[in-house]
Amino acid sequence: MSDTTVIKVDSSNSPKGQLGQKYLASGKSISMRLWENEEPNEPKEPTAREYETVGYVINGRAELHIEGQTILLEPGSSWVVPKGASHTYKILEAFTAVEATSPPAQVHGRDEN
Repeated sequence: MSDTTVIKVDSSNSPKGQLGQKYLASGKSISMRLWENEEPNEPKEPTAREYETVGYVINGRAELHIEGQTILLEPGSSWVVPKGASHTYKILEAFTAVEATSPPAQVHGRDEN
């Protein structure tokens, strides 16, 4: 019997979240989302999430403020935000990145708070 859980997601048809993220492929224990051309901003209040995040920068620059550290994110950079870590982002120039979250961020609106 073949596996019928394999899916393809075209980002041009992906649903968008309230924060501007596009939801990409999602499995039972991990999901992907795309932040596309995020505009420069001042960092929001730090938050801690109930999921782990790994990300990869495609274009632009941002600062990740996490647990007292500031990490510059540039094209080719990847990063990790552990579950429960207090963090926020400051977008420095139009920013595009892909993130994977485990467990999936969008389940029960975890990433909309």
